[in-house]
Amino acid sequence: MAKLDQIIANVLAVRLISSVDAGLAAQVNMPQGHRSLGLLTCDIDDACYVAIDEATKMADVEVIYAKSFYAGSAHASGKLSGEIIAMLSGPTPGEVEAGLNAAIHYIKNDAIWYSANEDNTITFFPHLISRTGTYLSKVAGINPGDSLAYLIAPPLEANYALDLALKRANVEIKAWFAPPSETNYSGGLLTGTQAACKAACDAFQEAVLEVADYPIRYKLHVK
Repeated sequence: MAKLDQIIANVLAVRLISSVDAGLAAQVNMPQGHRSLGLLTCDIDDACYVAIDEATKMADVEVIYAKSFYAGSAHASGKLSGEIIAMLSGPTPGEVEAGLNAAIHYIKNDAIWYSANEDNTITFFPHLISRTGTYLSKVAGINPGDSLAYLIAPPLEANYALDLALKRANVEIKAWFAPPSETNYSGGLLTGTQAACKAACDAFQEAVLEVADYPIRYKLHVK
């Protein structure tokens, strides 16, 4: 592994329930008219969050549940638990299958993490979403179709880098993930034009790499 090597998440388990039991449907708050449910686990939670948002753009599905597991995939409850479970509901099995396919494709091809150092002990996620779906739009409090910079890193790196991203780009912070999160990372969601969000992602990456290269550097140089 080298600096800026790509890190691709792994989909661990997937199931499609064509017709969910009415009792379970009530417990998971499936929308009226939805009868099918897709279940998915993945070993990197943020890759899954952006992927299920993509699913809402590609199929008639809703994200009815998505939650990270405490301590991350290295301490998962089972071989196939990973770092997150997500649930997609839809009116038909075909729609849910299409949503699952879209999410899996996005995880494998687009939801890319990066290494900030040579031994892969600092990883980060400077992810540009050109057009949000319904899920992340609700999380960020923005309109579906708006652009979003989805920025995640270890706690110090994330907050130092968020500050630079907000100063460098014409973006607004819409959500802050305070440390420690369930997986002990931090970050935020920034919105603006697509170009501004891309600039925010670039600034975030620059700052994370700087901290990785120079962990202890803080003194003011006053003449």
